[in-house]
Amino acid sequence: MANDLKAKVQKMGGFLSGMVMPNIGALIAWGIITALFIPTGYFPNEKMNELVSPTLTYLIPILFGYTGGYTVYGRRGAVAGSIATIGVVIGADVTMMIGGMIMGPLGAWIIKQVDKALDGHVKPGLEMLVDNFSMGIIGAIMMIAGFVVVTPVFAAITNVLVACVNFAMAHNILPFTPIFVVPGQVLFLNNAINHGIFTPLAIEQAAQTGKSILFLVEANGGNWAGLVLAFMFFGKGMAKKSAPGAAIIHIIGGIGEVSYPYALIKPVTILGPICGSIAALFWLTFMDGGAVAAVSPGSIIALIIMSPKGKLFVNIMVYLIAAAVSFVIVAFFLKRDKSTDDDQEVGGIDMSQFVESHSAPGEEKKVSSDVAKRKVEKVAFACDAGMGSSAMGASMLKTQLNKIGVFVDVSHVSVHQIPEDIDVVVTNTNLLEAAKKSAPAGVPVIEIKEFLNADEHKAIAQAIKEMAE
Repeated sequence: MANDLKAKVQKMGGFLSGMVMPNIGALIAWGIITALFIPTGYFPNEKMNELVSPTLTYLIPILFGYTGGYTVYGRRGAVAGSIATIGVVIGADVTMMIGGMIMGPLGAWIIKQVDKALDGHVKPGLEMLVDNFSMGIIGAIMMIAGFVVVTPVFAAITNVLVACVNFAMAHNILPFTPIFVVPGQVLFLNNAINHGIFTPLAIEQAAQTGKSILFLVEANGGNWAGLVLAFMFFGKGMAKKSAPGAAIIHIIGGIGEVSYPYALIKPVTILGPICGSIAALFWLTFMDGGAVAAVSPGSIIALIIMSPKGKLFVNIMVYLIAAAVSFVIVAFFLKRDKSTDDDQEVGGIDMSQFVESHSAPGEEKKVSSDVAKRKVEKVAFACDAGMGSSAMGASMLKTQLNKIGVFVDVSHVSVHQIPEDIDVVVTNTNLLEAAKKSAPAGVPVIEIKEFLNADEHKAIAQAIKEMAE
């Protein structure tokens, strides 16, 4: 029951973040233009500043609507979603991020239902005519409805949410949000929390003030950097050995998913990232810090690039403060830990269907002889958004497959949108239930606990080879 609920929450969060994540590049482009050319930017330029408002008002909400529509009903849904979104965009006097995230999927769903109703009732040769005019008629209705009816509702919702954020900031409530955000990260809800909740609100705030602290509530990776660094110095066993690689990938690459499993080794250490993030948010509030656009991925490099003029030192310190506080707390618990080296393991995979579970100590796991044979041409490495940890995992797995002579397509996908033609799915422990629900019927789903554990990748590669032989 708990796993089922977690999978549903992850699916909803993944759907929301799935509209934002593919468009992060557009947000970063807008952030760079904003940081450079607005009146308070690094190089104020009245002409270039004309790019800022239209990009935020029109391009980004429509991109959200297009992407949401595409997710629901492919290219035709993307067009319907864009048409539905433009109505609320033009009719509102606030930025319609929320409007795009709702009207995009809604418009696609409506045209999908219309197409289903017309299926089988169109005379041969009239398909293109009917498709175009049904889209045009339904699109016009959705555009008018969005402009006249829906816009006031979304505008009111946006204004209420922004007012709540301003209230939380004015009364110093915002710094305590990590109490809920950090556990959500461990459950791999990081993208849903950041891009489904904070980013749309942060964009609204940044449009008014040129920056927003909300961009750094979830995306400041300093707290998790501190945790991994503590494991690097004071951890034991495999956790200590793998931590340096995880630290580099997390700090420079900004892929937070490589750090979250360490908190599960000794759950009390999650207090480190929570307290580190709280301290950093108090600093940001006191120093009036923030970013100009989404810090994604949560790399210190991205944080520097997205820092507004005059706040670079403040934002670098927010990373360092979070890291230092988290490091001290996690190190305290690790130094008091009396467990043996073998007790702190990040790796290990649940492959009972594919791998023998009784390997001798120190011996590599062997592939079971009763592995179900199947045709394997496409392997999917799945993460929440299909862009960060899955891209890294897919690259590592492909390398291991090639080493043993298996040359198959290894792609990285969202765990909520696994293609129908996939033969094997690999995903992290926390996304296992979501992957099982999303994967095509009969397709094996293999669990991996730690993205950087080479032994896990080798075992999975060997299991895939045995399946394909």
